[in-house]
Amino acid sequence: MQGTVLSFQPETNTGLISGHDGNRYNFVMLDWKSENKPPREGQLVDFEIDEKSARHIIVMKKAGSGSQKSKVTAMLLAFFLGGFGVHKFYLGRIVWGVVYLLFFWTLVPAFIAFIEFLIYAFMSEEKFDEKYNQ
Repeated sequence: MQGTVLSFQPETNTGLISGHDGNRYNFVMLDWKSENKPPREGQLVDFEIDEKSARHIIVMKKAGSGSQKSKVTAMLLAFFLGGFGVHKFYLGRIVWGVVYLLFFWTLVPAFIAFIEFLIYAFMSEEKFDEKYNQ
């Protein structure tokens, strides 16, 4: 069965999944089989049903979503080639990449890219994934 994570309470290690069949299923962290990261609201998951509980839960990758964007790659591109907007193209922000290219000669995009480098450096992996890998 497939569904979407509705909620997860780290205090109790329990959560709720909305199945594509219209029913809701409780789960516990012991049944979370994907990665070492806790569940997040909105994640598409595949799971087995045991009465009204979800078991053996696995996070699914969206079809056609392309490859996952790397935080480290985005940081390096922003630092070394950010003045030309290369990091924006990498992250799928094409319009902003073009704006950076048009104004690279002013050095303003390079300054902004350095600030974005710092933002990426201090951004958590979860926030980065939430923003650029959804």
